[in-house]
Amino acid sequence: MDNTEINEKNINLTSFSKAISERYLSYALSTITSRSLPDVRDGLKPVHRRVLFAMRQLKLNYNQGYKKSARVVGDVMGKFHPHGDGAIYDSMVRMAQDFALRYPLVDGQGNFGNIDGDNAAAMRYTEARMTKAAELLLLDIDQNTVDFRVTYDDEGEEPVVLPSAFPNLLANGSQGIAVGMATSIPPHNISELSDALLHLIKFPNASDSTISNFVKGPDFPTGGVLVEAKESIELSYKTGKGGFRLRARWNIEKLKAGQWQIIVTEIPYQVQKSRLLEKIAELMESKTLPMLSDIRDESTESVRLIIEPKSRNLSPEMVMETLFKKTDLETKVSLNLNVIDEKNVPGVKSLKEALKCWLDHRQIILQRKSKHRQKLIENRINILNGYITVFLNLDKVIQIIREEDRPKEVLISYFSINEIQANAILDMRLRSLRKLEEIELKKELNQLQNELNNLNNLLLNFEEQWKIIYSDIKNLKKEFLDISNRKTDIGVMPEVEDFNEDQFIVKEPITVILSEQGWVRTQKNHIEDTIELKYREGDKEKFRIHALSTDKIVFFADNGRVFSVSASKLPSGRGFGEPISLTIDLKADTKIISCFPFFDGNVIIASDTGHGFKT
Repeated sequence: MDNTEINEKNINLTSFSKAISERYLSYALSTITSRSLPDVRDGLKPVHRRVLFAMRQLKLNYNQGYKKSARVVGDVMGKFHPHGDGAIYDSMVRMAQDFALRYPLVDGQGNFGNIDGDNAAAMRYTEARMTKAAELLLLDIDQNTVDFRVTYDDEGEEPVVLPSAFPNLLANGSQGIAVGMATSIPPHNISELSDALLHLIKFPNASDSTISNFVKGPDFPTGGVLVEAKESIELSYKTGKGGFRLRARWNIEKLKAGQWQIIVTEIPYQVQKSRLLEKIAELMESKTLPMLSDIRDESTESVRLIIEPKSRNLSPEMVMETLFKKTDLETKVSLNLNVIDEKNVPGVKSLKEALKCWLDHRQIILQRKSKHRQKLIENRINILNGYITVFLNLDKVIQIIREEDRPKEVLISYFSINEIQANAILDMRLRSLRKLEEIELKKELNQLQNELNNLNNLLLNFEEQWKIIYSDIKNLKKEFLDISNRKTDIGVMPEVEDFNEDQFIVKEPITVILSEQGWVRTQKNHIEDTIELKYREGDKEKFRIHALSTDKIVFFADNGRVFSVSASKLPSGRGFGEPISLTIDLKADTKIISCFPFFDGNVIIASDTGHGFKT
């Protein structure tokens, strides 16, 4: 194609690398600002905001009846969110899970999944409506409190942000991975957040450590115990980045004859119970947890995991410390307070900055709501003045309407009223005339005038605005008083002495088998040389060592390095085993030239040049 054809077909030539970088950049920006990061003001991503707005349009208030989830998902997908129904329903399901959100935004009826990681029922089977927290997020949205933008198909409007009378960002937290950045905000206690907000209104310059005295740490819906140091929590909140160590809650249950067992009643946030049990069972099978004899799940609606020790002489604290080290009974919950601000710019904020952003948003909402009410009152006062004119000259008005061809223009010129007043008079029904009592009209006019004066004063007086916001937050705290008790305790890291796990290994004879190709395994009992063993195709036996399960096995490599491994840590069973390089740090071209159980005594080591020594 020559240049003439290119010009005729209006084709722009550009380099491939430039085209790719421009498109990837626009994709990255879209992911960051319109999908993965929450807004600092309402704590929502676009999909969650659209779900709640669609539920409001369907009148799914918390005190109304439920509707099928499929109805909500259909509306969200058709009107606001041009993505798959699966993604929308998954978001909606999470908003209804009381083990995922500290204060759920969707009140679900039916199977919405469980802590074991089971999926929710299909959307045609479940029903939903909003919770009280969700309604607070949408409070006053119809009073011009937030901006709206056109939807993706230009057929409707959706809110850019919600009024958010509930501090959702920190109360429920958020997780998200964008391009080149991520967010991770754990949930917090609404009562503690309210206290911090009230303090910030009174003392806007309060220090980060003062705020940390109110917000003591995350409060997870699944409970647990936070074992992070106070200084570390303060630093995380000050920088907006950090992490919190969270442990399962457990207690000791005494049994007869001096026996005991450990009961786990709460597991860490976002840990699937079934996966946790599988992992512990695998570690018991591989003898990594030799101090346990059994673990079983007796959970109903509440969590109840039974952990049985091998011996009653063990310390329960030591058993649990080992489990905390090796399993998800202890997890690290990260904090990365990365959010989109009111200017649509992503950035990491401190806890104090995030709270201040919410307060500033609430002030703007109050001002916009007041201005909206102000306009409505001014319009009503205008109409009332027109009605009073009618009342004083009722016969003349009726005469003009009956006799004139263009009564509106005559009314405007005769009574010196404006077009809005004239339209209001002409739109009146005859039955309304009997209500036109001057006393009632003037009474309403005075009330509205007083309200208008108060609104004018409020809009000019920032102190009064903060008093109203202060009162709203106090009411919010009362609203959630029944569910505001902290679920996650703030604990301290217990000091427990380390102990030797090998003392729980049952002492029994085993045979260690190493093949020419470096595959190792153990089998129970001492297997004599006369008994034939199976190996992988092309492989054969190199060493067959008799030992005890409590022994350390010494492997001597041809590069002069010696490795010592507990026999119990070697793969067991009737298979081919595993490559020895998975157990010890052995390079690919290095071979094992000797293998024996550890013993007290001397070994003579010699090289092929005849040099050697005793060790």
